[in-house]
Amino acid sequence: MSELPVETADERVDAIVAGLARLGELPVNEHVAVFEEAFSGLESALAAVDDAHGEHTTAGQAAYEGVLERP
Repeated sequence: MSELPVETADERVDAIVAGLARLGELPVNEHVAVFEEAFSGLESALAAVDDAHGEHTTAGQAAYEGVLERP
C-alpha cells in the first residue's frame, strides 16, 4: 500500500486519513466498510466547510454526482 500523507492541514481530514491505516490489519472483505466510513467523514468535513461559508449544498456531493453522471 502506498504511504499516507503526514497531514492535510485539516484535523478532521487528517483523522479520517489516519483511519485508513487500519486497512492493513483487516481482511479485504472488510475494506469496503472502512472506505465507506472515510467517504462519509470526508463528506461531513466538506459540508462543514460549506456551512461555514454560508453555502447550503455540499461541493463534495455535487462533484461526486458529476463523476457518476460522466459516460
